[in-house]
Amino acid sequence: MSRNYKALLDLALRRRLPGARLRDPRVFVRVILGLLLAANLVAAVMVFRPWGGSAEDLDRQLASTRAQLAQRQAGLERLHSLVAKVDKARAEGDRFLEQSFVSRAAASSSIVSEVTKAAKQVGLRPREHSFVFEPVEGSDTLSMMTVNGNYEGTYADLVNFLNLLDRSPRFLILEYLQASPQQQSAGMLNVSMKLSTFVREAVEPK
Repeated sequence: MSRNYKALLDLALRRRLPGARLRDPRVFVRVILGLLLAANLVAAVMVFRPWGGSAEDLDRQLASTRAQLAQRQAGLERLHSLVAKVDKARAEGDRFLEQSFVSRAAASSSIVSEVTKAAKQVGLRPREHSFVFEPVEGSDTLSMMTVNGNYEGTYADLVNFLNLLDRSPRFLILEYLQASPQQQSAGMLNVSMKLSTFVREAVEPK
């Protein structure tokens, strides 16, 4: 600070304040004391209140910055976790479609063949089958296949047939079932059934 005091003294000696008589010792001393007081005030402000803030202010700013960084890192980790879950759900959905829904090109033979095979396995005698395809509203990749079938067999055969259909890997929906006894054969039933299932449409690449 000695250099600052010297500079202030030189400035006081070289400049004359308006109306002041620097030759008067009292005026000169007052000027010097005023300049020294101003210099001390400036030095005190710089010591106790540095331009970057006090040590406590800097600590608070650092803590706030670290807290914000931790929050952003946590948000980024949650986002990564969400993306991983979406990818997993998409993969599982695609796998479900592949396993549960056949393509339309193969549905006419595979679905009817599976239902007929299940009926014969439990003792039901298939008679005739028919099927139609209908579009699914809002979907370009799926259609609804409806199968109508007629069978002959006992009540026990029908129950076993329904159990087989329920355990099928295909997503089969039983929409209609009617069983009526045959007059000429005791214990035999005429069974009419309506099943529906979804089939995958071929999607042309864009």
